[in-house]
Amino acid sequence: MSAREEILSRLRTATRDVTTPAGSRGEIPRIATVGDSPGATLELFAENVADYRATVQRCSPADVGGVVAAALARAAAHTVLVPTGLDPAWVSSLRDSGIRVLADEGEDGGPLRADELDGIDAVVTAARVGIATTGTIVLDHEPDQGRRALTLVPDQHVCVVRADQVVHDVPDAVALLDPSRPLTWISGPSATSDIELDRVEGVHGPRTLDVVLVEP
Repeated sequence: MSAREEILSRLRTATRDVTTPAGSRGEIPRIATVGDSPGATLELFAENVADYRATVQRCSPADVGGVVAAALARAAAHTVLVPTGLDPAWVSSLRDSGIRVLADEGEDGGPLRADELDGIDAVVTAARVGIATTGTIVLDHEPDQGRRALTLVPDQHVCVVRADQVVHDVPDAVALLDPSRPLTWISGPSATSDIELDRVEGVHGPRTLDVVLVEP
């Protein structure tokens, strides 16, 4: 018996007492919580994002560019990558701050290669949705967020989230997302733990996550 056949045999044995036909188990149970108010949901989102060791800055729409530039300055970023669809007002503020602003375009006219991305200090993106109960931000890589590699290679990610994009719980977020699009779920800076349970940051993505929460 091959390994495949052995695995399938064990699965058949384990499910021998399951008599319900596939697809007839009814609706999937949904467990979700409801926020006390939009303001409370926003506070919870900011609290949980910060709990993941991300920096949260709250500001008005007019101040986004300046707050983003300040976040890049704190991390000593000299080069920043911006997706093509990012708000021009934010990009203008970055240029005024003296930071070198780059587009996702290599010398051959195509997207930047991984080694070229590795030489860039930071990336600034918008977001699709924020989840308060988990402090998670989801990108669906529309033009204001760029392709997925842009948010994985540079060492700092500055992500702008509007207050009206923050929902209370995961099911609320899933209802807004298109499952056919590539999705990146971000809960704080990239981190893992070694065998001694010592936290190691930056292994699989940016070590620094700055979240700019825009409130009307």
